[in-house]
Amino acid sequence: MGPRAPQVIKDESPVKVLPPRHELPPPEFTSLVMNVLIFLAFGCSDLHHHWNSLQSDRAFEALRRKLCSILGSTITTASVLLAISVAFVSTASPVPYLNYSTPTPYCLLFMSLMLAIIAILTSGSSMMRWLHTDRRWIQKQLKQGRFLVVFHLLSIIVPIFFVVCSLNCLVSAMLTAGLSSHSTASRAVTAFCLVIYVLNIGTILMEAVWKYHARRQPISPTLPC
Repeated sequence: MGPRAPQVIKDESPVKVLPPRHELPPPEFTSLVMNVLIFLAFGCSDLHHHWNSLQSDRAFEALRRKLCSILGSTITTASVLLAISVAFVSTASPVPYLNYSTPTPYCLLFMSLMLAIIAILTSGSSMMRWLHTDRRWIQKQLKQGRFLVVFHLLSIIVPIFFVVCSLNCLVSAMLTAGLSSHSTASRAVTAFCLVIYVLNIGTILMEAVWKYHARRQPISPTLPC
């Protein structure tokens, strides 16, 4: 009898099949500007982290609840700003040392009113969009091109942006009215409030920058399953 043929040992362990490369967002969407927009919209460090939250229904539902909560809080804040702006615009100053009926404060108050209205409208439309969408549609949208990706991010950022602008216009109107007052005490109190306001803004910006750099991690080459 001749020599036996060598036996080939087959590896029957399951082979993990990776999805094709086009399942990932294009790599050019990981620029600095895009990463900043993604951080402002979703709190993620890059588009790949947001993409991972679209890979299961449970993760997507958690993301949708979070975004709808943010948009609901934005609508509430914008409604409060709208009511305050309407009250100031429609009534005269009850005290002579804080006259906000002069052209500059009045213009800022009117801008705050208009921005609050825009914030309510954009927040409501964005919330309706997220309530009636599904993760597969968003995945297709992210893979279409840069324009749709930016639109996807701005649907969250724009309402918050308008609320922040409305708040700043309202605060600027009050500060302008206080600093232009003929009362020394009113100017001193307004200057103190201005310093506190600037310090708070600086603290928020520093914390946001720190969180952005803390969440920046190297992108793993492993494809999402």
